[in-house]
Amino acid sequence: MRVLVVDDEPQIVRALTINLRARRYDLYSAASGAAALAVAAKNPPDLVLLDLGLPDMEGVDVIVGLRGWTTAPIIVLSGRAGGADKVDALDAGADDYVTKPFGMDELMARIRAVTRRAGADIPATRASVRIGNHLVDLAAHTVTGEDGRIRLTKTEWELLERLVHHPGQLVTQRQLLTEVWGPAFADESGYLRFHFGQLRRKLEADPARPRHLITEPGIGYRFAE
Repeated sequence: MRVLVVDDEPQIVRALTINLRARRYDLYSAASGAAALAVAAKNPPDLVLLDLGLPDMEGVDVIVGLRGWTTAPIIVLSGRAGGADKVDALDAGADDYVTKPFGMDELMARIRAVTRRAGADIPATRASVRIGNHLVDLAAHTVTGEDGRIRLTKTEWELLERLVHHPGQLVTQRQLLTEVWGPAFADESGYLRFHFGQLRRKLEADPARPRHLITEPGIGYRFAE
């Protein structure tokens, strides 16, 4: 199981790394929100342990960014004991909230609990999907149409993957922008209009009347099969 630890306290990261690796977990770590989103995109985690007090952004924003494309369990590990902080984190998509300091036995019990619950709900990762006459191979990062292979840019792939892994579900503009470009670009909706326009020209039979890459005006995007 891949575990992403997001915390800017080296001693916490060190303690979690030692204890979880001893239990045969694969560990990745990040000391900031932006780094966490980048690491998660490159190595999709099976579980995230997340501190709320990060140097560059709020942990709640990291939860929102992750929830735009993954259903992996998220356990918040925070020194904030206030009820409002817990409510905000859980409402954003966290699965559990553990207050620092915590015992390793308690944490392991909570990890087992959230992964058991998630195991029944998380669908298998899709290897490929059809968009009209195009076969999108998500594992190989290839698109094949009637006239051969079609090239997508790295950004186009990142946007497309986040939609097709959750067919029918709305992914907000802010989630896409935060995850793909970073929190500083959370309001740059023009970026999305441009890149989704490019995707439709490459993948939709009628780009002006898309059937698969759907815009929800002012809110976000969804993939329709």
